[in-house]
Amino acid sequence: MRREELVDLNAFMAVAEEQSFTRAAAKLGTSQSTLSHTIRRLEARLNVQLLTRTTRRVSPTQAGERLLSTLVPALETIADEIASLSELSEKPSGTVRITTSEHAASTLLWPALRRLLPDYPDLRVELALDAGLTDIVAERFDAGVRLEETIARDMIAVPIGPKLRLAVVGAPSYFARHPIPRTPQDLARHSCINLRFPTAGGVYAWDLEKGRRALRVRVDGQLTFNNVPMIRQAALDGFGLACVMEDQIMPYLAEGRLVRVLEDWCPPFPGYHLYYPSRRQSSAAFRLVVDALRYRG
Repeated sequence: MRREELVDLNAFMAVAEEQSFTRAAAKLGTSQSTLSHTIRRLEARLNVQLLTRTTRRVSPTQAGERLLSTLVPALETIADEIASLSELSEKPSGTVRITTSEHAASTLLWPALRRLLPDYPDLRVELALDAGLTDIVAERFDAGVRLEETIARDMIAVPIGPKLRLAVVGAPSYFARHPIPRTPQDLARHSCINLRFPTAGGVYAWDLEKGRRALRVRVDGQLTFNNVPMIRQAALDGFGLACVMEDQIMPYLAEGRLVRVLEDWCPPFPGYHLYYPSRRQSSAAFRLVVDALRYRG
């Protein structure tokens, strides 16, 4: 393949990724007119339209999507091979991109990275905090961190933390006005604080389990947040019951500012895992980060 063809393909990928000639031109350090000429040249050589252009957006055609599905894995393999050359140096280098939830980032990833990074000045880590289930291949992340049950079976999953546990809690001031719930069915008579997922937009159904009985309870109340600290604060202020990760409220339980209920319906479950595609050719930098995050408890 000639150098000119590689340049054209790279330009096409940039426009498709940015969905804008203006942003893609800025990213590539060229002019919009030059970039438009490059795309027209590529489409003329292939004799097919690759992009649909509107006044607001640029998007791949069916042919463009087909070309992207071939280009992205191929260029990722090339990038991985280039990154693996860092093994020849004394210390690993390169960038590792990880999508993760805020809870996993603050409790697991940052404590591990805080210990690792000072010894590897050429190592760069990008954490994208996202409560949704990001497609790590399409979004070009090296790995993702999510709960084991949400990870696709074709991914390699590495445990990075201990088992987790949910806790249903309320403030003493709330229970001064309402009876303590004894069963999940009692939650229908309580004001509960809902969590709306920031990206997916859905409202979390409380996952409760006892023995072989597993329930997904839809709760109701005055308040819905897309942020766990706000849910915790509303519970502390007596506005209702909250269902959060146990470690997020332990100090408040110890101080008596929150009271735990339905504890027998909140068993431990597998915690966070780092996951990545099985076909990924890992660089020395990536393997270093995986090893630093691996749970050994």
